Amino acid sequence: MKRAQDKGLLTVEVHHLRKWAINEYGQVDDYQYGGGAGMVMMCEPLVKAIEELQQTGGAFDEIIYMTPDGKRFDQRGANQLSLKNRLLIICGHYKGIDERVRQHFVTREISIGDFVLSGGELPAALVVDAIGRLIPGVLNDETSALFDSFQDGLLAPPVYTRPAEFRGWAVPDILLGGDTRKIEEWRHDQALQRTTERRPDLLGDS
Repeated sequence: MKRAQDKGLLTVEVHHLRKWAINEYGQVDDYQYGGGAGMVMMCEPLVKAIEELQQTGGAFDEIIYMTPDGKRFDQRGANQLSLKNRLLIICGHYKGIDERVRQHFVTREISIGDFVLSGGELPAALVVDAIGRLIPGVLNDETSALFDSFQDGLLAPPVYTRPAEFRGWAVPDILLGGDTRKIEEWRHDQALQRTTERRPDLLGDS
């Protein structure tokens, strides 16, 4: 990601919500209506932040909220978001954010799994990395991302490098033969086998 930013292919900015706090104490959260444990990130600071950032930098293609009850993030989602120009990611904290922000500003809600973290910063960083590496020019070999796990709905096949034999463990002969068509067929078969064994849910009813 650092190389991507150095090349001008990607810009990542972190905005501290307390810049838009409602008072001199830096308050951005409050107790929830109706009672219950846990604080809620307030509507006013978030809305002010969103509107100011839009005024200074232009409209966002997506305003994303990282939340455990969002749609599970996957490679298809990363592919879609990599085609966007400007994204805003809201990192939730405590019991979440005021529902009115979700209703009126958030365009996409993302979860990275069925578990809860202290905040949305780590999930946001994962999303940025998954998106950023798909931007043309970020990877040294741009075709590399096209053959990652999940790009074709399958897990990636096994990979090998030198030496061809180590402690009696040999690289499959087909990878040493130089027949590109046969190698691709082997890789597809291996990817299908690995997916069937480890993630049959990816295959659906096929």
